[in-house]
Amino acid sequence: MSKLLIDGYNLIGILHRDLKKARQQLIQTLINYHNKKGHDITVVFDGYKEGYGRETIEYQGGIRIIYSGANEKADDVIKRLLKTEKYSWIVITSDRDIEKTGWKENCVVVNSEIFSDILNGEEYYLEQSKGITLSKKQKAILRAISKL
Repeated sequence: MSKLLIDGYNLIGILHRDLKKARQQLIQTLINYHNKKGHDITVVFDGYKEGYGRETIEYQGGIRIIYSGANEKADDVIKRLLKTEKYSWIVITSDRDIEKTGWKENCVVVNSEIFSDILNGEEYYLEQSKGITLSKKQKAILRAISKL
């Protein structure tokens, strides 16, 4: 079982008319994924635009859902979690700043597009040509993907 830290809106993307509906669909997809794989999942969303004005945490179907507060973006919450909750997270994001923080905190970062494909049932296999050597970071990413 792995610990996943997901940049929620980064995974959803921005091309949605009804962001609230897209968020609920993602949460349900993550609940189904959690039930299938057993991973410990935390997903973080910006909550300052619609919410309580303070950071809130709720749980649905075994998923921890965090909404940022009024003075903080989801990116800030994710970076704070990476620095304070010292786990070997698999961080799901395409945000370069979060990616940088994730690697600095000894976590592995998997691109949101790859994880989205995995959620949609696609599988990733290592296809390595002779003579090509993978970096430590590339090997870590492939190991993480194999766990997903």
